[in-house]
Amino acid sequence: MNYKNQQYARQEVLIEEEKVFNSVAGGGRFGDKPRPFVLQEPEANLYAPIREKVKAYFTDNHIHWWGGKEPSGHTLSSQIACLNHLIPIMHDPQAVLALVNGIRNEFTEVLPISCDKHPAYISIEVVSSSDHLNERCSTRGAKCTSVDALIMAKHQSGKTIMVPIEWKYTESYPTFDKSAEGDMSQKGLERQRRYNQLIDDSVQLVSLDVYEGSVYYQEPFYQLMRQTLWAEQVIRHKDTECIKADDYWHIHIVPKANKALLSCKYKVSGKSMEETWRSMLNDQSKYSIVDPEDLFLPLYTRKDYIALIEYLKARYW
Repeated sequence: MNYKNQQYARQEVLIEEEKVFNSVAGGGRFGDKPRPFVLQEPEANLYAPIREKVKAYFTDNHIHWWGGKEPSGHTLSSQIACLNHLIPIMHDPQAVLALVNGIRNEFTEVLPISCDKHPAYISIEVVSSSDHLNERCSTRGAKCTSVDALIMAKHQSGKTIMVPIEWKYTESYPTFDKSAEGDMSQKGLERQRRYNQLIDDSVQLVSLDVYEGSVYYQEPFYQLMRQTLWAEQVIRHKDTECIKADDYWHIHIVPKANKALLSCKYKVSGKSMEETWRSMLNDQSKYSIVDPEDLFLPLYTRKDYIALIEYLKARYW
């Protein structure tokens, strides 16, 4: 059984046990029919202590929910997984600092992120103040390049480092060329018009002679490419951006058991996901892949997070 099917089975058992989801039943609708792994009351998909906080956060900051106007009841939602992990610690600078130093022990403090209505030390569904990627809009959670989460950290060198986070759960991707999508390749050509010159101008991304059909236009690399460009452009325009950083470090959260994503030999490269993506980067130190449980290891000794760790273990790890 592959990882995604294992997680389907896991969530269905948790629903039947009536503990993690507070006795909320499955059978909610997703797509065209009821599904046993979709909760009939979507809010129960969120860790109970953060439910009201998350709803207020999305409302206050005008953030779009994935797939609708409310939290998804789909128990394999990576957006929900990201929220369940990060929202409980977003106001605790020592916890957030412990997470980033658990990966790279180089930071002296984390900074409140002023683009939110009520600044905390983690921000969700972050976009730039202005469109720098030729996407014509900058809307949190919809229709433009965003990052699932963001941390701002002060490096021991004195630099302010922006830490964009891309969060994956059970995702895997079929071969699909986004540079040639649509009738007469209209969507694909538009994407190339948006990003090809930015890739050429990028310090981090390796330039290519031909971009059509390349790694940059296949998932999951298409997302990583846009987020890399986004980070570079936010830094380049920091005088006019709400987010003001000297450099960035891109963190990719992927469960190590998700072999369909990590270990697949991608047709475009013949290599695994990490090997493929690292071959397109000039500075390897700006990119890290981390398992979500490993990310939270620094909080295992914190008594105030015992309940959260137990929930995450039961739900995801």
